Amino acid sequence: MKQSHLFTKTRFEAPKDEVSKNAELLIRAGFIHKDMAGVYSYLPLGLRVMNKLSGIIREEMYALGANEVSLAALQNKELWEKTGRWSDDVVDNWFKTEFKNGSEAGLGFSHEEPLTNLLKDHIRSYKDLPVSVFQIQTKFRNEVRAKSGILRGREFLMKDLYSFARDQKEHDEFYEKAKEAYVKIYNRAGIGEKTHLTFASGGVFSKYSHEFQTETEAGEDTIHFDAKKNIAINKEVFTDDVLESLGVDKKNLVEKKAIEVGNIFTLGTRFSEPLGLTYTDEKGEVHPMIMGCYGIGVGRLMGTIVEVLGEEDAMVWPDEVSPFKVHLISIANGDADVEKDAKEAYEKLKQAGIEVLFDDRELRAGEKFADADLIGIPHRIVMSKKTREAGTVEYQDRKKKETKNIGIDEVIETLA
Repeated sequence: MKQSHLFTKTRFEAPKDEVSKNAELLIRAGFIHKDMAGVYSYLPLGLRVMNKLSGIIREEMYALGANEVSLAALQNKELWEKTGRWSDDVVDNWFKTEFKNGSEAGLGFSHEEPLTNLLKDHIRSYKDLPVSVFQIQTKFRNEVRAKSGILRGREFLMKDLYSFARDQKEHDEFYEKAKEAYVKIYNRAGIGEKTHLTFASGGVFSKYSHEFQTETEAGEDTIHFDAKKNIAINKEVFTDDVLESLGVDKKNLVEKKAIEVGNIFTLGTRFSEPLGLTYTDEKGEVHPMIMGCYGIGVGRLMGTIVEVLGEEDAMVWPDEVSPFKVHLISIANGDADVEKDAKEAYEKLKQAGIEVLFDDRELRAGEKFADADLIGIPHRIVMSKKTREAGTVEYQDRKKKETKNIGIDEVIETLA
């Protein structure tokens, strides 16, 4: 993409109504636009990052053998009444609406009920199990607090995965594989070293649920982390009994602030029983299915990456997440030969299948570099009269903080 074709512009000053680093940097860099508190639109660069993250998540879900669907956002009141979750006294973050005929519907904040009901038409025998289904879809939650940028939104993109098994053993086997898939996702997203599997409250379904918490001072949660055992415990379940059951010594724990970037729950028969999702076993006996749910907020993951890796005026995106692989910056200053060489380099990069943002604008070098720092593409090629005379380009690997002058073909070989 040529940067002259990009309609978005960077901003020097942070927006006055934002207090979170992720929102400040993303708005200044032209990745997102704030429509209202907790509601953001994703602009071209931001959408590319979201699509990259969704692609990583989608690949790891496919590797689990999960089926992808797209379920309706409008929710049937009757289904949620059967599970006792329609009332605002039980779930206080509903967005609800009324049809012209006077009947009510909700905007989905989760999809256990509709998917459980849907599977009744397709899963009947033990031979059909286990099965897992996921979607990456917009969710709606009527949050009281929406001051954390894209970390806590009222409208947001979420991956929700649901598993259906014959018994606890079959469920547990999938649950452990889902844990491994989540670890791969965070590693690929560039925050694996800072993200820890965390024991949290299991509610009525199991003794524990598991969260994935990423260390950062911007976090709303507090975890206690044992680096030697690589075990983290959420403050909400931090008791002597829990420490004993996990074999953790309090002396080895360090308290840290963290952001929850994913969670996984065992649901048991909480939804299959009231909604009648059953299967028939080898003996002809009927049983409710054992369920699990596994969530990742895609926007929250993007915001967390910014909180962890972003600086005051700069961002360096991880390679797999960056909107483009390389930022090509032409410092021609009216030199037609430099302009010609930069255009040829741009075409070479495209032909090699390398995603490139080409800054072909007629601006001063300082303005281009300031914009490039804000946008945060991890690899940078600078072409100028000086590099042309040397027969090279200036190649920067911003993550490694390395700069070298080499030929464009060598850069392409490195990037490819």
